[in-house]
Amino acid sequence: MADVTIADFQRLIHRMYFAKDSDRGAEATFLWFMEEVGELATAIRTGTADELRGEFADVFAWLTTIANIKGIDLTDAVQKKYGSGCPGCGCYVCNCPDSEKP
Repeated sequence: MADVTIADFQRLIHRMYFAKDSDRGAEATFLWFMEEVGELATAIRTGTADELRGEFADVFAWLTTIANIKGIDLTDAVQKKYGSGCPGCGCYVCNCPDSEKP
């Protein structure tokens, strides 16, 4: 697969999994997502670079699946939230104090 945009990936995941995932529902799919986050946590602690790549991809795919089920366009969501910089301070290099989570 050549360079892929968020929109390309969201369409790919929709085409591959939407029927099965929508039947399962957002709540049950979220549990699968959380399982993948746990696998990513393990890979961060003890995994190889290849394992990390695979787990990051899995987490992104499951997150994308939930967005598809809920009808969220991820490109639009990212643009609206982060397109003008940090949501907290508005800068492209965040200047928020470490104690504040934007």
